[in-house]
Amino acid sequence: MAFSAIFLLLIAMLSIQSGAAIAKQLFPMVGSMGVTLLRTSLAAAILLGIWRPWPLLKSLPRLKRLALYGSALGLMNLLFYLALERIPLGVAVALEFTGPLAVALFSSRQLLDFVWALLAALGIVMILPLTAVSTELDLLGALFALAAGGFWALYIVFGKKAGEGTHGGPTAAVGMLFAALVTFPFGVVDAGAKLLHWQVLPLGLAVAIFSSALPYSLEMVSLKRIPIKTFGILMSLEPMVAALAGAVFLKELLTTLQLVAIASIVVASLGSALTARTQAIDIF
Repeated sequence: MAFSAIFLLLIAMLSIQSGAAIAKQLFPMVGSMGVTLLRTSLAAAILLGIWRPWPLLKSLPRLKRLALYGSALGLMNLLFYLALERIPLGVAVALEFTGPLAVALFSSRQLLDFVWALLAALGIVMILPLTAVSTELDLLGALFALAAGGFWALYIVFGKKAGEGTHGGPTAAVGMLFAALVTFPFGVVDAGAKLLHWQVLPLGLAVAIFSSALPYSLEMVSLKRIPIKTFGILMSLEPMVAALAGAVFLKELLTTLQLVAIASIVVASLGSALTARTQAIDIF
């Protein structure tokens, strides 16, 4: 049972990064903000059709919490794709991953967590174009990725509050609806009628399925079968999976320094998950 759950989680990570690779190939057609709109709107339609979360829309206090959760989700995706337009996939995911890592570290506050925080900070410094050996990376893209990580942290915090007392599926569906509403004006202004082109919609649907609908569903199934600590440990591998997907699908070969920096962030996340005393917050 646990092995099958771990397998599903690995498939979910591969699915997310494959979806990101498809999204990057769509950027020349509709831009990063247009792709964000396609991902959130089509994923919302899929998740709403699966979960039919209409009872959640009847409570105004819960709706406010869901709006905050979904807005953070939408802005996280928007900033991540803006970053992905400028920097390699593996680097973007590693920098974005500092968001959930920060939440885990702040929620634990053990002395050992300072070690993991310093290791993650070292990885960030090695990636950012602050020295002569790392100047080739686009600084704006890196800052977009870090900002996406900040909204990922807010997404976790708001998601925990929005999901209290209800199943994760309906919560994710309504959250994605609000994410689509937030990203709608950006996508329309950026891409306009190009979003309706016959070549764009199938690829947009693939991004929505592989980046959102499929992995979110697989992760929810996995969370029911394995301890949350195991879930956190496995999720820590995501930057490495992203680097692999970038190399295979996008031919993005990272420098040795970038790989070391990503490894530093991964080790920090793994260390945090392995030594955590408090229960981690669900992320996907």
